[in-house]
Amino acid sequence: MNPFKGRHFQRDIILWAVRWYCKYGISYRELQEMLAERGVNVDHSTIYRWVQSVMRLKWKKTAALVLA
Repeated sequence: MNPFKGRHFQRDIILWAVRWYCKYGISYRELQEMLAERGVNVDHSTIYRWVQSVMRLKWKKTAALVLA
């Protein structure tokens, strides 16, 4: 199953936004501005959903490895 299938944005853009949020702790609105400067118009609430979705998948994979 591809978690990025059916998304309106490319996989790389989603992962960049999630990585920037997690690593640097910047706000969703700041990320929205940074992406807009790079030509990607996305709402801060969409970035929030990306972070929730990607981190949920990462947690599930980590839990599966720990419990195995």
